[in-house]
Amino acid sequence: MTSTDSAVSQAPADRRVSSWWRLLAVALLVLLLIGWAASASMVEQLKAQIVHLQGKLADQPQITQVAVLADGQGLPAMLATFTAKDNKLQLQRLNEVKEGREDSMQVWVLGADGKPRSLGIIESKYKTLQIPVLPVDLQGAVELAISAENKGGVAAGAPPSLPWLFKGWLVQKAI
Repeated sequence: MTSTDSAVSQAPADRRVSSWWRLLAVALLVLLLIGWAASASMVEQLKAQIVHLQGKLADQPQITQVAVLADGQGLPAMLATFTAKDNKLQLQRLNEVKEGREDSMQVWVLGADGKPRSLGIIESKYKTLQIPVLPVDLQGAVELAISAENKGGVAAGAPPSLPWLFKGWLVQKAI
């Protein structure tokens, strides 16, 4: 072996890390921190959106009772939905039957005993309308019915004077 060979073999290998690798490691670390911060921010934003939407959902009126009133042939004639939060019974006409000039449609609730109690008169000829109803008015009710009465309806406390125009079961909706 020559002296130059032994000097080469005994010289320690250069163990230093290239500055390019250090720069790359620092850049990747910064990129990783930025990604972590962005994802943490997005998670917090999503949590805030969920809380906001849950609040909006809680503020929405919830339908608690539903009835589909059928005509004499068993065809759906009116959809009734009750919203306890707003104390409104919403009626949606499903057919084209409307009151005459000298008639009124009166809404009735029937209890288990079959005795009718008036909820009011349908005052609008529109497809969808609302009448004010308290939850106590529907307590113990099993059916809703509508009768055609003379203009203005029957007197308070009196039963319907004409047969049922539409009738249907009142169903308590699971919330």
